[in-house]
Amino acid sequence: MHDALRPQPTKAFDPRVLRRALGNFATGVTIVTANDGDAMVGVTANSFSSVSLDPPLVLWSIDKRSSSFPVFQRASHFAINILSMGQIELSNRFARPSDSRYSGVEWRSGHGGCVLLEDTSASFQCRKHQIIDGGDHWIMIGQVVDFEDNGSPPLVYHQGAYSMVLSHPQRERENPPVVDKSVRGRLADHTYFLLTQAVRSYQQSYQPEQVKIGWRPSEARVLMLLDDGLCRDVAALAHDADMPVHAVEQTLILLVSRGLVRQADGGYELTREGCARVCDIWALAQHHEAQILSQFDEAEIAAFKRVLKGIMAAGQTT
Repeated sequence: MHDALRPQPTKAFDPRVLRRALGNFATGVTIVTANDGDAMVGVTANSFSSVSLDPPLVLWSIDKRSSSFPVFQRASHFAINILSMGQIELSNRFARPSDSRYSGVEWRSGHGGCVLLEDTSASFQCRKHQIIDGGDHWIMIGQVVDFEDNGSPPLVYHQGAYSMVLSHPQRERENPPVVDKSVRGRLADHTYFLLTQAVRSYQQSYQPEQVKIGWRPSEARVLMLLDDGLCRDVAALAHDADMPVHAVEQTLILLVSRGLVRQADGGYELTREGCARVCDIWALAQHHEAQILSQFDEAEIAAFKRVLKGIMAAGQTT
């Protein structure tokens, strides 16, 4: 046999490092549901992908250790619910084992008893087509028998944290929208438009600098939050970091292995080395903030931050 055709030994990878690298691929977030007549299950997954349009096939994968798999195996159908931007809490709920996942959740039944969640970006009802062995996961392929496209902005997952979709500035330069000047004028003074453009501009200059000093956004967020002291509630940490609980747990494991975080008193806290590294992160953040806001005086900056905090508070009460 030619050497090129011989089976090559598998290189051993640190799964935490591999997962970190895979996190560079941004995905949507879904909750996949099924009902076998005896039990109703749902799991958060970002492995969803289109396979074929003719016939219409899609796939996703589930951990072989998942207690939900037997129901997916027995059920004739499953549903892919693509989450909208405002469904972070729902994503977190279905990402963890629980007997009360559906408590208080609005849903309706679809083909073969599959479960359709309300207010999603889109949903696909699928007849189970094939189950393929995929290492430590089962690859579930389904044939789409019905779907809904609600058009709401989707929830995005990137580098261990939740994100949202913003138009790329290069696309706007290459394809300027053809609109009436009066409409353009109103848009240019619209709060939502200004906020999203400001966030995009800020991230575009800040996050690459953060990566240059060795930190992914998810790692930096967790370290900066732990700078406030011992954290015993991982769920609260995930909420503040705007990350799934399982992603925070994985990030904590990575940071512990690097000697930056330690377990203490039933929670997590920074080590001396972690305190030193978080000072570097804060120094970069403050330097960048000073550069961005250098054209404004202290009173303007204080007023701007009060407005942002007010908008955040208003969003939490609606």
